[in-house]
Amino acid sequence: MSNLPPVLRPADPPRRALAELADRFARDVRGDIADVHLSGITLATADLRAGEAFVAIQGVNRHGAEFAGTAAEKGAVAIITDAAGAELAASAGLPIVVVDDPRGVLGALSAWVYGTGADDPLPLLFGTTGTNGKTSVSHLLEGILDQLGVVTGLSSTAERHIAGQVIVSRLTTPEASEMHALLALMRERAVEAVAVEVSAQALSRHRVDGIVFDVAGFTNLSHDHLDDYADMEEYFRAKLPLFQPDRARRGVVCLDSPAGARVVAEAGIPVVTVGTPAIAADAGAAAAADWVVTIDDERQNGTVFTLAGPQGRLTTTVPVIGPHMAANAGLAIVMLLEGGYSWERIAGGLERDGGIRAYLPGRTEFVSGERGPAVYVDFGHSPDAFEKTLAAVRRVTPGKVLMLFGADGDRDATKRYDMARTAVEGSDILVVTDHHPRFEDPASIRRTLVEGARRARPDAEIHEYSPPEEAIVAAVGLVGEGDAILWAGPGHQDYRDIRGVRTPYSARELARRALRDAGWPVPEPRWPVPYDD
Repeated sequence: MSNLPPVLRPADPPRRALAELADRFARDVRGDIADVHLSGITLATADLRAGEAFVAIQGVNRHGAEFAGTAAEKGAVAIITDAAGAELAASAGLPIVVVDDPRGVLGALSAWVYGTGADDPLPLLFGTTGTNGKTSVSHLLEGILDQLGVVTGLSSTAERHIAGQVIVSRLTTPEASEMHALLALMRERAVEAVAVEVSAQALSRHRVDGIVFDVAGFTNLSHDHLDDYADMEEYFRAKLPLFQPDRARRGVVCLDSPAGARVVAEAGIPVVTVGTPAIAADAGAAAAADWVVTIDDERQNGTVFTLAGPQGRLTTTVPVIGPHMAANAGLAIVMLLEGGYSWERIAGGLERDGGIRAYLPGRTEFVSGERGPAVYVDFGHSPDAFEKTLAAVRRVTPGKVLMLFGADGDRDATKRYDMARTAVEGSDILVVTDHHPRFEDPASIRRTLVEGARRARPDAEIHEYSPPEEAIVAAVGLVGEGDAILWAGPGHQDYRDIRGVRTPYSARELARRALRDAGWPVPEPRWPVPYDD
């Protein structure tokens, strides 16, 4: 059973003539398109609404046009597909618009259908890419904008927000048809500014085609996603298009990883830079950035930092631990400046509120109470993320640090040894468990992680538990007052992917249960609880 969240559409959908669409985009037309109008487009028959066009693309295993009959039954008014798809869809009895590359043209199609192209009236758009920190920057942008009294929208790995409405996300970046429908809905609800998380896959797979961001941000680049890209160079190049004029008007680039300087050198838009010397690979380069983040204090409930640059100097607090989170906050503030919000307005709002007010779901999220071990649930799933977050937890923990983690099945397996090495080197106790096994054998994944950890530290205290419901109970039993647990991987997610089935699951709630059963006080949750207490 699927627990996928809904695809959002504007309440007052457009009415577009199929003949005009064909004039703009078609190579060929089959069937009668006169007097046919559409109110939207979609890639998935499961989400199709009556009056919409179904865009059928070639998938990994099957062509979407095989489902043209289902689309017709659900009220589709037309099929948009390639020549091969047109042959498959002919029996559905719907008019067919033939295009050369349905996925490649989907962004332009969606922008035309929903009126969300570069020349259309839209909210201010902020797009953030990078390996780690994209979600955090997006939520920090929205949080600060809220403090300024701006009506906001958000599209991140964790959630979609539309003027206060919260919807759980499907993909880091939605498909182009969903993204443009979302922007149309946001405009309809008088959203003034939108923060969008932009993955490398979104750029490679045309999910943000047809969108021009007012400001693009770059966080960092580190080992990840080599299941999708041949090597790190290809992965880096997949992110570069966001910093070209057809994708963004201005850019803000963090210089904390070496890739930042390369983005600046190859950007085709005006760019300003931000750096955090305390964590940068090249402290000198970070210190020479236009804007510099200095870490002033690290606490269990936040990080105090100073941002200094051409327009002023500001000391404030981000409500998450770690210098990398201060770096994310600095990037977000400079992106807002580049978007046209004044320094005085931003600094005044943060000073008035005593810091940044933002909720970052599953990002080093503190889920424990005032007594007992500190428990953080985090979405980090790369060696670089592990290293930075473990170091941050270590600095605010007087006792032992326990690391609990697993690895994704059917994803980049080349990083598993490095994940295990980083985890065991940064912790006092390591607990290996399952994450999303997907169609892989979870025992095999755990075996690789344990082997990698033992290679790095043969004398380390390493435990292996399955399933994770058992692992967190064991982890809580291994620590006490003054100690900390970092559970990395699940973060905000409310499911585990087991052989293609999304099984309801919440690491945050499981951690609360384990603490409570061990006799420790737990706070009220800030997230939906999928279990009966």
